[in-house]
Amino acid sequence: MKKIIYSIYLILLGFACPVSAQGLKSSEVPLNAVSKQSGVTEGNVGNVVGGLISGVLTLVGVIFLVLMVYAGILWMTARGKDDQIEKARDIIIASLIGLFIVVSAYAITVFVTSRF
Repeated sequence: MKKIIYSIYLILLGFACPVSAQGLKSSEVPLNAVSKQSGVTEGNVGNVVGGLISGVLTLVGVIFLVLMVYAGILWMTARGKDDQIEKARDIIIASLIGLFIVVSAYAITVFVTSRF
Protein backbone atom coordinates (compact mmCIF):
# COMPACT_ATOMS: atom_id res chain seq x y z
CA MET A 1 0.00 0.00 0.00
CA LYS A 2 2.89 2.36 0.75
CA LYS A 3 4.32 1.77 -2.71
CA ILE A 4 1.02 2.84 -4.28
CA ILE A 5 0.86 5.99 -2.17
CA TYR A 6 4.48 6.85 -2.95
CA SER A 7 3.81 6.29 -6.64
CA ILE A 8 0.84 8.67 -6.54
CA TYR A 9 2.97 11.28 -4.76
CA LEU A 10 5.71 10.96 -7.37
CA ILE A 11 3.22 11.30 -10.21
CA LEU A 12 1.66 14.41 -8.66
CA LEU A 13 5.09 15.93 -7.98
CA GLY A 14 6.04 15.27 -11.58
CA PHE A 15 3.35 17.74 -12.68
CA ALA A 16 4.77 20.44 -10.39
CA CYS A 17 8.16 20.70 -12.09
CA PRO A 18 9.40 24.24 -12.74
CA VAL A 19 9.45 25.27 -16.37
CA SER A 20 11.63 27.92 -17.98
CA ALA A 21 9.81 30.18 -20.46
CA GLN A 22 12.53 32.63 -21.49
CA GLY A 23 11.86 32.84 -25.22
CA LEU A 24 8.14 33.52 -24.94
CA LYS A 25 8.21 37.08 -26.40
CA SER A 26 9.68 35.89 -29.70
CA SER A 27 7.00 33.22 -30.06
CA GLU A 28 4.05 35.58 -29.58
CA VAL A 29 3.02 35.66 -33.25
CA PRO A 30 2.98 31.88 -33.80
CA LEU A 31 1.16 31.34 -30.49
CA ASN A 32 -1.50 33.88 -31.44
CA ALA A 33 -2.08 32.06 -34.70
CA VAL A 34 -2.43 28.75 -32.91
CA SER A 35 -4.79 30.20 -30.30
CA LYS A 36 -7.02 31.68 -33.00
CA GLN A 37 -7.21 28.34 -34.80
CA SER A 38 -7.98 26.42 -31.59
CA GLY A 39 -10.54 28.94 -30.34
CA VAL A 40 -8.80 29.52 -27.01
CA THR A 41 -8.98 33.05 -25.67
CA GLU A 42 -7.48 34.67 -22.59
CA GLY A 43 -10.76 34.30 -20.71
CA ASN A 44 -10.69 30.55 -21.24
CA VAL A 45 -7.37 30.13 -19.41
CA GLY A 46 -9.08 30.67 -16.05
CA ASN A 47 -11.67 28.07 -16.95
CA VAL A 48 -8.98 25.57 -17.94
CA VAL A 49 -7.03 26.11 -14.71
CA GLY A 50 -10.24 25.91 -12.68
CA GLY A 51 -11.12 22.64 -14.40
CA LEU A 52 -7.65 21.29 -13.70
CA ILE A 53 -7.87 22.20 -10.02
CA SER A 54 -11.34 20.70 -9.83
CA GLY A 55 -10.04 17.47 -11.37
CA VAL A 56 -7.13 17.27 -8.92
CA LEU A 57 -9.45 17.88 -5.96
CA THR A 58 -11.79 15.19 -7.26
CA LEU A 59 -8.84 12.80 -7.50
CA VAL A 60 -7.83 13.64 -3.92
CA GLY A 61 -11.40 13.00 -2.78
CA VAL A 62 -11.47 9.62 -4.51
CA ILE A 63 -8.11 8.66 -2.98
CA PHE A 64 -9.42 9.70 0.45
CA LEU A 65 -12.57 7.62 -0.03
CA VAL A 66 -10.59 4.56 -1.14
CA LEU A 67 -8.22 4.85 1.84
CA MET A 68 -11.13 5.21 4.27
CA VAL A 69 -12.94 2.20 2.82
CA TYR A 70 -9.72 0.17 2.88
CA ALA A 71 -9.05 1.13 6.50
CA GLY A 72 -12.64 0.37 7.45
CA ILE A 73 -12.49 -3.09 5.87
CA LEU A 74 -9.13 -3.68 7.52
CA TRP A 75 -10.56 -2.70 10.90
CA MET A 76 -13.73 -4.76 10.51
CA THR A 77 -11.81 -7.89 9.49
CA ALA A 78 -9.20 -7.53 12.24
CA ARG A 79 -10.97 -10.05 14.52
CA GLY A 80 -9.34 -8.58 17.59
CA LYS A 81 -5.80 -8.38 16.25
CA ASP A 82 -4.34 -5.26 17.77
CA ASP A 83 -1.68 -4.75 15.11
CA GLN A 84 -4.23 -4.76 12.29
CA ILE A 85 -6.51 -2.38 14.21
CA GLU A 86 -3.55 -0.07 14.82
CA LYS A 87 -2.67 -0.17 11.10
CA ALA A 88 -6.25 0.72 10.15
CA ARG A 89 -6.30 3.55 12.70
CA ASP A 90 -3.01 4.90 11.35
CA ILE A 91 -4.38 4.86 7.79
CA ILE A 92 -7.51 6.72 8.89
CA ILE A 93 -5.50 9.34 10.77
CA ALA A 94 -3.03 9.80 7.92
CA SER A 95 -5.79 10.15 5.32
CA LEU A 96 -7.65 12.69 7.48
CA ILE A 97 -4.46 14.73 7.94
CA GLY A 98 -3.79 14.61 4.20
CA LEU A 99 -7.34 15.70 3.39
CA PHE A 100 -7.07 18.54 5.92
CA ILE A 101 -3.81 19.74 4.35
CA VAL A 102 -5.24 19.70 0.82
CA VAL A 103 -8.46 21.48 1.81
CA SER A 104 -6.49 24.04 3.85
CA ALA A 105 -4.14 24.72 0.94
CA TYR A 106 -7.11 25.20 -1.38
CA ALA A 107 -8.83 27.53 1.09
CA ILE A 108 -5.68 29.62 1.56
CA THR A 109 -5.20 29.84 -2.19
CA VAL A 110 -8.77 30.97 -2.77
CA PHE A 111 -8.48 33.52 0.04
CA VAL A 112 -5.20 34.97 -1.24
CA THR A 113 -6.20 35.07 -4.92
CA SER A 114 -9.57 36.68 -4.17
CA ARG A 115 -7.68 39.68 -2.66
CA PHE A 116 -6.01 40.49 -5.99
